[in-house]
Amino acid sequence: MEADLSGFNIDVPRWDQRTFLGRVKHFLNITDPRTVFVSERELDWAKVMVEKTRMGVVPPGTQVEQLLYAKKLYDSAFHPDTGEKMNIIGRMSFQLPGGMIITGFMLQFYRTMPAVIFWQWVNQSFNALVNYTNRNAASPTSVRQMALSYFTATTTAVATAVGMNMLTKRAPPLVGRWVPFAAVAAANCVNIPMMRQQELIQGICVKDRNQNEIGHSRRAAAIGITQVVISRITMAAPGMIPCGCLLFVFIQKVKVLHAPLQVMLCGCFLIFMVPVACGLFPQICELPVSYLEPELQDTIKAKYRELVPYVYFNKGL
Repeated sequence: MEADLSGFNIDVPRWDQRTFLGRVKHFLNITDPRTVFVSERELDWAKVMVEKTRMGVVPPGTQVEQLLYAKKLYDSAFHPDTGEKMNIIGRMSFQLPGGMIITGFMLQFYRTMPAVIFWQWVNQSFNALVNYTNRNAASPTSVRQMALSYFTATTTAVATAVGMNMLTKRAPPLVGRWVPFAAVAAANCVNIPMMRQQELIQGICVKDRNQNEIGHSRRAAAIGITQVVISRITMAAPGMIPCGCLLFVFIQKVKVLHAPLQVMLCGCFLIFMVPVACGLFPQICELPVSYLEPELQDTIKAKYRELVPYVYFNKGL
């Protein structure tokens, strides 16, 4: 079947993004870890196909399935704001291989302070890269600002994790198994806002329904970043809490299996939790104009009167 451009819009998601199930299906598609192994040449082909389709120029004989596959690769590897190729480690499709290894080792090596510091630093460095890669890129960030954000985010997050570990040092072993998750949850509340602090300071770009830029809103940035924090904590919870507790209860005596089993179990949970957590909230948020800063409301009403009741923005992932 050849592509019927008269009724085909490559930028419209295949599943209804107004529903939770539709969003989960969408993110299950674009966070497919197999896309990590796709060659650079194929990714470049996908970008060309998407751009040509947007212009209405598609090679004869192209099938709809080819365009859908190209869009899947494009969404998994290219930033929605800039169209630039994202670094491979920061892509959401890398959350499964990257997250399962780091989380597994965090759960295994949590007893000594050097191990806690090292693996929390590795985890928060990974998170910082993911947070920066999946930010709303409409807010420019200099190299100096990025370096300062990374240092502040990782240092504060690691300090939070170490502090929580010290508070529960004399707690029962089963309670100690909760420390990695509690530390990750608390650190996420620090890392994500720190790495995206320019959006909180300068505001996030908000647009009308036709994608025309209207202005920048700090309130919209705060809402978007809060939703991302909730999603990331949700993403980590099933893999960290059950893994730690189940292994503590059932294979206490077979310690040699702890690390490989924890890595494997974390991977099993992340296969489902990455799309589920990403789908908790729409990536393109809709916000009533009445929620924005008073000065931005005045600007919108003066320019558009009552024709723009809502604004839209990419909250990031």
